[in-house]
Amino acid sequence: MATSHHETAGVQTPLLDDVVEGAVDYKGLPVHRSRSGGWRSAWFIIGVEVAERFAYYGISCNLITFLTGPLGQSTATAAENVNIWSGTASLLPLLGAFVADSFLGRYRTIVFASLLYILGLGLLTLSAVLPSLTGSYCQKFNQSTSCSSQFQVLFFFFSLYLVAVAQGGHKPCVQAFGADQFDASDPEECKAKSSFFNWWYFSLCFGTTFTLILLTYIQDNLSWGLGFGIPCIAMVLALFIFLLGTRTYRCSIKGDEESPFVRIGRVFVAALRNWRTTPSAITCEEESRGTLPHKSSEQFKFLNKALLAPDDLKESRKVCTVAEVEEAKSVLRLFPIWVTCLAYAVVFAQYSTFFTKQGATMDRTIAPGLDIPAASLQTFISITIVIFVPIYDRIFVPIARVFTRKPSGITMLQRIGIGMFISIISMVVAALVEMKRLKTAKDYGLLDMPSATVPMSIWWLVPQYLLAGLADVFTMVGLQEFFYDQVPNELKSIGLALYLSIFGVGSFLSSFLISAIDDATTWAGETSWFSTNLNRAHLDYFYWLLGGISVVELAIYLYFAKSYIYNRAGTV
Repeated sequence: MATSHHETAGVQTPLLDDVVEGAVDYKGLPVHRSRSGGWRSAWFIIGVEVAERFAYYGISCNLITFLTGPLGQSTATAAENVNIWSGTASLLPLLGAFVADSFLGRYRTIVFASLLYILGLGLLTLSAVLPSLTGSYCQKFNQSTSCSSQFQVLFFFFSLYLVAVAQGGHKPCVQAFGADQFDASDPEECKAKSSFFNWWYFSLCFGTTFTLILLTYIQDNLSWGLGFGIPCIAMVLALFIFLLGTRTYRCSIKGDEESPFVRIGRVFVAALRNWRTTPSAITCEEESRGTLPHKSSEQFKFLNKALLAPDDLKESRKVCTVAEVEEAKSVLRLFPIWVTCLAYAVVFAQYSTFFTKQGATMDRTIAPGLDIPAASLQTFISITIVIFVPIYDRIFVPIARVFTRKPSGITMLQRIGIGMFISIISMVVAALVEMKRLKTAKDYGLLDMPSATVPMSIWWLVPQYLLAGLADVFTMVGLQEFFYDQVPNELKSIGLALYLSIFGVGSFLSSFLISAIDDATTWAGETSWFSTNLNRAHLDYFYWLLGGISVVELAIYLYFAKSYIYNRAGTV
């Protein structure tokens, strides 16, 4: 199905500057450019993301506690299951973005995904209270108690992966739709779009802070059914907010042009078909839509072969345009950056798994009779982001601008690299703190008492969470802007899905490493690094390993980042 999207450039408002030629709103009416710019509609969309992230993190941040608690899984198995689910949830946006960019458009995809999200969260809430519903059924038919337990586990994971599918359609489209509200042809709105990614991440992390404090306490101390039910209510609110802003949106309208997937795919097919053709005769006399620097044609020269017909044809005619070839090159250039960010994603996967399990063994008392939930320490990641994003946007960028003369202060790839370096430091700190925790357990004779509290304050873990948050300020926001900005206009959702897929593959890699190391250390007759008894485990070894992998990958990343050619001249 050959389709594409025409991104409209304004909203209707009492204060109008001009009519945008050829643009229509979601009802097909002429669209005007508003003096308020893109922020009017963007705030609705940011509100949607805050509510959706509240719902998502309400499930994911404490999932390992539910798996090792009510479901009775081992630490290693639970960590693997969390990573597999998180990885799936981060890869499915590729499918959701494809559906949005090729068929439904971002607006409709968000609505359908929201409805599916609400259904998944509702079923997940039901699964958490299922034993009370199925117990009488099992007794009536004289079934063992395992009847209820097995059914609950199956129903729980079905509901959990339904949430992942819904998130796959929702996540890439909402952020791309928010960035679409800023007119790239307007200098002021173009500048505002760069700030949008900073404030987008600031807002969702601000909302996540309350999630980690409120829901983890409810889940640990009151009820898992209530702890899963509140995210369902939050998702209903998210859909309401999104529909409320409908009249202000610059919507993605389906047109009659060819699908960008078809265009890019045709380039690779034509280049492969002409692999024996010498591309020396190929010249770039066509303009490539004005979005790519001319020197980019020097990269990936093998794709230039798509510009010529096969040798067996009498006429030497082009089968692909220069614009199409350059478009394909712009997508291909992303993959070295994508691959070299995977180690960062593996480190990221530890924040909600082993960091949480560490905290659960430590002294969590903050007042007599009141223990802080271990998962709530992830709040410090969000707090760091909430504090440092405004500092970055309002202080760091203007100062850097003076020296670099770049609108964004530093390039997107420089920003990503700084965050990767900070994540290495966070792993070093995590390893050192874990070594101290193990020593404390040994000194107090607690090595074979896994249920005993290690007399070491949980606040020792705060520095590694703070460093993780600071790394996110640079790398996470930088990746979002980079993968949105560096893809063709019709593939913005796919660009953000590619960014999310880094963390999906990273979660799978983390799961693979855990499984392989667990098997290797057990087979060797030693205590597993991920033993259920964490006092006998060696998470410190794992953290040192991740730090070493990250150092190697950062060096490779710097090599590719240095030679990267941005799609737009002057783009940073």
